Amino acid sequence: MRAWILLGIVAIGAGCSVHSRPAPATWAVAIHGGAGVIERASMNRETEAAYRAALSGALEAAAKVLREGRPALDAVESAIRLMEDDPLFNAGRGAVFTAAGRNELDASIMEGATLNAGAAASVTRARHPITLARTVMQKSPHVMLVGDGADSFAEQQGLEIVDPSFFFTERRWQELEKTLKERGDPIPARPAGAPKPQGAIIPEIPSEHEFGTVGVVALDSLGNLAAGTSTGGTSGKRWGRVGDSPIIGAGTYASNQSCAVSGTGVGEFFIRLTVAREICALVQYKNFGIQQAADEVIQKRLTALNGSGGVIVASPKGEIAWSFNTPGMYRASMAADRPARISIFKDEP
Repeated sequence: MRAWILLGIVAIGAGCSVHSRPAPATWAVAIHGGAGVIERASMNRETEAAYRAALSGALEAAAKVLREGRPALDAVESAIRLMEDDPLFNAGRGAVFTAAGRNELDASIMEGATLNAGAAASVTRARHPITLARTVMQKSPHVMLVGDGADSFAEQQGLEIVDPSFFFTERRWQELEKTLKERGDPIPARPAGAPKPQGAIIPEIPSEHEFGTVGVVALDSLGNLAAGTSTGGTSGKRWGRVGDSPIIGAGTYASNQSCAVSGTGVGEFFIRLTVAREICALVQYKNFGIQQAADEVIQKRLTALNGSGGVIVASPKGEIAWSFNTPGMYRASMAADRPARISIFKDEP
């Protein structure tokens, strides 16, 4: 009798323990910092270490949010804000210049559970375009705002506004001068508020890709996906050019029914192929795995049009994939059950 009582106590105790303990949190995140001609031979050790450290910092910022059980949208925004403040990347403070000598910034963000999305294009005064994009999504009836109107909305919403000179970096200015000289176009006056000219910088830090962007895809512990992308566009762009990064379905897409995607590359091709949405559609309607879908669009369709670039993808199961048809792509990933992985070159996993 005593044995049966003890067995019953153990069984009851075990049952209470199992049912009261929440299921292990499942989350995953991937980030990119641009794709292009990124080769070992053209990058010194110090520069490589700086990029790896920057990717690691952004990845950890997103992972911290997800470990705390917060939404994937928060993880996406947190990591991209860090990258927008890092001059190594072509986003925010480190963005390339237009032919007129301005920094015009684009960003978008999307929530997989609701398909809500927000975007901002040709922004010049909002410090964090990704935060502006999220605010457009959550605080306006619109999906995309552009130019002065977008900056005015940011100011009205209490977002951080900076002087355009905040985004100036010598490296990107010298890239602009090089681009314009090669095209035979006039070089604009140095922007007001910019520091005095410095010595040659470009040879020390190779221009990884004039079309580079930063982006994040994430899955949170509630099973919700999100994606975001931010960019300075292309060096020497003219006529108010806007690429794929702020266009939902081209550079950014997220749906809990398929996957989350952020792209980087030649925006004109990504727009024509609706790259991000096409990858998600292959997953949702053709039952492709995310790696298969990413490779189908990047390695086959994009390459067939002579377009270049890459994507990062996250699935509702926490799978991560990336695909690019360039010599390299700054990229990193982490998940609840997988350690951080940081890669730059083509020959890295």
